[in-house]
Amino acid sequence: QVQLVESGGGLVQAGGSLRLSCAVSGRTVSSYRMGWFRQVPGKEREFQATITRSGYTTSYADAVKGRFTISRDNAKNTMYLQMNSLKPEDTAVYYCAAADGFGRGTMENEYVYWGQGTQVTVTS
Repeated sequence: QVQLVESGGGLVQAGGSLRLSCAVSGRTVSSYRMGWFRQVPGKEREFQATITRSGYTTSYADAVKGRFTISRDNAKNTMYLQMNSLKPEDTAVYYCAAADGFGRGTMENEYVYWGQGTQVTVTS
């Protein structure tokens, strides 16, 4: 059974930074393309960033490009999301996810395993 556990969320002022972590257990993380999504109440979960199995290629949503950085450490079975220059509109529950296919990684239905989510709140 593959499990994903996010950590690192919290409360931060606008302009601040947070680093989210996603620890994978049950199978080596290098088997999966990984991604981050976020969701606010009343809205669908939205793609934020994805990284290929090797870590060589990343892709971002326009809203976070240049501010967020996705990375992975396959030796530690962990993925990260470094979030800088945070804005109040970044407030959401952030989810990490693992995809076992070979798509672009930007669609929610590509992902087969999900974490429980971690709350990020950015105050103005």
